[in-house]
Amino acid sequence: MNNIILIGMPGAGKSTVGVVLAKVLGYKFLDSDLVIQEKEEKLLSQLIEEYGDAGFIKIENDVNKSIEVDHTVIATGGSAVYGTEAMEHFRRIGTVIYLEVPYKEIENRVGSLKDRGVVSNGKTKIEDIYSDRIALYETYAHVIIKEWDIPIRETIEKILGCKELENRL
Repeated sequence: MNNIILIGMPGAGKSTVGVVLAKVLGYKFLDSDLVIQEKEEKLLSQLIEEYGDAGFIKIENDVNKSIEVDHTVIATGGSAVYGTEAMEHFRRIGTVIYLEVPYKEIENRVGSLKDRGVVSNGKTKIEDIYSDRIALYETYAHVIIKEWDIPIRETIEKILGCKELENRL
């Protein structure tokens, strides 16, 4: 299928890059966190508080695996990679791109983990959450884009220049 799915840590710029990329490609844009909030009628932080990390991951997995779109850039929540069914679904319906940002930069961008609605799996530092997720991001990604101190324009250029996208778009 011809979708682009962006994965990565909270604060990696998935939504920002996704909106610009969708405009450049003439695609629709979907933020899976907003789909979850709309469906559940609660903020992500409220869902995590009410159901805990494991309960939220189940909700996120169920919502994400049900997304059926075409010609769409999807920005996922940072914890989407904990949902095996959802990630396998995303790999089937499009090209999964991991926006890799160093954890120190993520730490500067994210702020409060609780207010942001970040699944922590019991970890209290961004570095530990980052370490917990990095192998999953790399496993599910068709493409890895290193966003190390580059502007959005360069990130978009890197994505559009990927050989993996040529046959999928």
